[in-house]
Amino acid sequence: MRKSFELAGQPVAAGTQVTIGLPVVGQYAGEPVTLPVTVLHGRHEGPVMFVSAALHGDEIMGMEIVRRVVQQIAPERLRGTLLALPVVNMLAFLRQSRYLPDGRDLNRSFPGSANGSLAARVAHQFLGEVVARSHCGIDLHTGAQHRPNLPQIRADLSQPETLRLAHAFGAPLLLDSEPTPGTLRAFTTRRGIPVLLYEASEALRFDETAIRIGVQGVRNVMAALGMVPTRGRAPPTPAVAVSSSWVRAVRSGVLREPVALGAAVRKGMPLGMIGDPMGGDPQPVTAPVAGVVIGRTVLPLVHEGDAVFHIARMDEAEALTVTARMQRERVRNR
Repeated sequence: MRKSFELAGQPVAAGTQVTIGLPVVGQYAGEPVTLPVTVLHGRHEGPVMFVSAALHGDEIMGMEIVRRVVQQIAPERLRGTLLALPVVNMLAFLRQSRYLPDGRDLNRSFPGSANGSLAARVAHQFLGEVVARSHCGIDLHTGAQHRPNLPQIRADLSQPETLRLAHAFGAPLLLDSEPTPGTLRAFTTRRGIPVLLYEASEALRFDETAIRIGVQGVRNVMAALGMVPTRGRAPPTPAVAVSSSWVRAVRSGVLREPVALGAAVRKGMPLGMIGDPMGGDPQPVTAPVAGVVIGRTVLPLVHEGDAVFHIARMDEAEALTVTARMQRERVRNR
């Protein structure tokens, strides 16, 4: 029999599932706040993997992905250990906010410290109790409010194991990107811990297509690690983009006729028209590069300089494969 897995001084026997609340800084009135971690400690030896959501408190879709994954895993048949965190940033989650009560962004506060700011303390605890004890992980995110993202994996694809797991996930698109300083992924990249960042949909929303792609992706990675059996056919080969860029509004006004999320675009192609409320003086927003739209605003009212379309650079053939894949996924999930 495998040894127990211990978290916060509480042992979890092999072949069992236990949810443990890690204490974090409480609220003003004294109510305790915990960071819930569901530990699925397999009966058989294998890697330790974490899957986390709501590092930004308003990015709630990953919470549903974590819930569904946990429902599908039987710890008595699991190889290794899964640490499932549906809500990392509980204080921000309770406020439906991206930020902690101190106004800081938790995902710009790593590695944090035990004696620092509120954000630093939460980051430090998450790293010490969960990330540092894991062989790899998947961090689930969404776009900001009114700014949905196409389902995609962001990772440093120069690392062989990260590249392998990114392909195994099976998202429609992989974006090879260096992590932003202060983020969880910046810390894990330096430490050589393979971590995938799944981006899809927008804050404070559930999107069934993005959820199902995420659930299957987490299972695909677990299968690639030998933690669970392979289920079904291998996912389609994802398109890979080595860079991306935001397109900004050329003037203030009303954005009309925008291209859809996931649309393949050519360099110089109109992405939408911005005019005054009556449609006068329209000016086109054009694509500076060829590729696929992986993020966009859904608000028609824009100011000059607002980021309105996010384009991943790739050739037309690859972009069209992403468009077709997303069309099939949406039909499947109607």
